[in-house]
Amino acid sequence: MFNKVCIIGCGLIGSSLARAIKENNLAKKVVSSNRSDYVNKKVIELKIVDDSGSDTKKMVKNSDLVVIATPLSSYASIISKIKDTLKDGSILTDVGSVKENTTNLIEKNLPNNISWIPSHPIAGTEESGPESGFSKLFQNRWCILTPSKKSKKKDINLLKIFWEKAGSKVDIMNTKKHDHILSITSHMPHLIAYNIVKTSLSIQKKQKSEIIKYSAGGLRDFTRIAASNPIMWRDIFIHNKKNTSEMIDKFIENLEDLKKAIESEDNQKLEKIFKKTKIIRKDIIQAGQDVKKPDFGRT
Repeated sequence: MFNKVCIIGCGLIGSSLARAIKENNLAKKVVSSNRSDYVNKKVIELKIVDDSGSDTKKMVKNSDLVVIATPLSSYASIISKIKDTLKDGSILTDVGSVKENTTNLIEKNLPNNISWIPSHPIAGTEESGPESGFSKLFQNRWCILTPSKKSKKKDINLLKIFWEKAGSKVDIMNTKKHDHILSITSHMPHLIAYNIVKTSLSIQKKQKSEIIKYSAGGLRDFTRIAASNPIMWRDIFIHNKKNTSEMIDKFIENLEDLKKAIESEDNQKLEKIFKKTKIIRKDIIQAGQDVKKPDFGRT
């Protein structure tokens, strides 16, 4: 599909994409750029990419597709470095979880001869680093494209095919809708997980060992989510603060409603709420977003 693809940032997502590109023959050459010398050496050692270096301008040169796979706070610096080096007619995309702010930022600073098409593969684990990546990460997972004013139609179609060949199901929507939906399905659950784990850590030191010792599936799964990359999630909450704040207000409102029902021993109300929420789990399984296995398939 492409002669050369450059991935800026070979963490979990970037390294998984590089692996998927190689496994599915989506490019003749795959290179990456990373600030860390260790990561640059590791991705070559693991044969994830053909070449890698910290000189982003050099690695980006002559690339048909450039993928930004770094924390959102790094975008401004990256664009400043590469905007005059990008190949004429090339496609620039990313894998970030927030779109409206970053799209506006890049649109203002990108030459007109570059097709800027934001992507968001909704896939990942709590692990990070190039060793954590795997080629099947995107298999049967959604990837959302949010075309910008600088997206060419032919390039949107090409990028759609690229993600499909990498294993994804692809949908297209505007940035505002994307950020609103993801604040509910992804950002809010992570925020709750961070706060639940923070609350458990606030309990007296003497009780900490007992909390860990007797951690049931609920707390255990929240700790898994809360183990995600802290810098990445810091940036997500800040860049999507409007939607996140609205969801927090709604969550507090619903939590207060539950508290009142518990304190007043309102059996009917509690049962009604729990029955409604149970349906969501069935819908998620039917939509193919999870599998119906005991303990979420863990061994």
